[in-house]
Amino acid sequence: MKETNLITPFSTRQFMKSDDFEIYYYYDINPTAVKAHTHTYYEFYFFIEGNIKIQVNNSVYTMRPGDFLLIPPETPHNPVWINTDKPYRRFVFWISEDYCKKLMNVSNDYVWLMQYVETTHTYHFENDVITFNRIQSIIFQLIEEVKTDRFGKKAQISLLVNTLILHLNRLINARVHASAQTEHTNVYAAICDYIARNLDKELTLADLEEKFFISRFYIAHSFKDHIGISIHSYITKARLKACCEALQGTEPISNIYQQYGFNDYSNFYRAFKQEYGISPAEYRAQCTKLAT
Repeated sequence: MKETNLITPFSTRQFMKSDDFEIYYYYDINPTAVKAHTHTYYEFYFFIEGNIKIQVNNSVYTMRPGDFLLIPPETPHNPVWINTDKPYRRFVFWISEDYCKKLMNVSNDYVWLMQYVETTHTYHFENDVITFNRIQSIIFQLIEEVKTDRFGKKAQISLLVNTLILHLNRLINARVHASAQTEHTNVYAAICDYIARNLDKELTLADLEEKFFISRFYIAHSFKDHIGISIHSYITKARLKACCEALQGTEPISNIYQQYGFNDYSNFYRAFKQEYGISPAEYRAQCTKLAT
């Protein structure tokens, strides 16, 4: 079917006729103004071409080809600026809350994105050309199926709707988790750097929590994820390594252990021997022998 045959004349109707979903492909030369409004359903808005800004709640988004918005029920939104130098093309996909509940009974994976948007108020998602081409391909298949009368039409439509929804959930879920992992790694690196520069300080979880404005649980979790040991063990190992380097010199042992955060010699001695199998004095003797 030709692409032009898939276009639907634009309507300002803001309610669903279907109990489940509706999907439209709009192509306007002189776009109709639309006032701020809300829906009782979820709206996926996929931008293809034109010059437009859209307001969702108090945020205004300049749309670029491939971007899409997910607007939850009862969320005010409207175009705030349209330039008619270019045709205005977009897909609009409406899906009811009842249909989302049916999908959720099959798997929560279908509605992860809806829940993410409602809890974070992140409505706008950018895509590169290749990513959007995949989305656009599914949408065109769906619209074509809706407009034809083939055998198995109902089953194919259901399959394509679910495919589209799951594809979008997977796409954004992967981005969110990749971003979270990067942030997790950055926090870990920053704390390691701070520890290395402050081995003479107490360095408790409470101190780090106050320094980085991150919960002590998150900090502890970060270290377990990266190196499989507690942050307390990491700090002890960092202090012992610094002491080893200092023991290769001539500074008195009584000064060294205090400089690197050990409160008394007995704790230092016990930790050092447990880590390296010999005492600090024996380690220094070995270093001295190797140097001569």
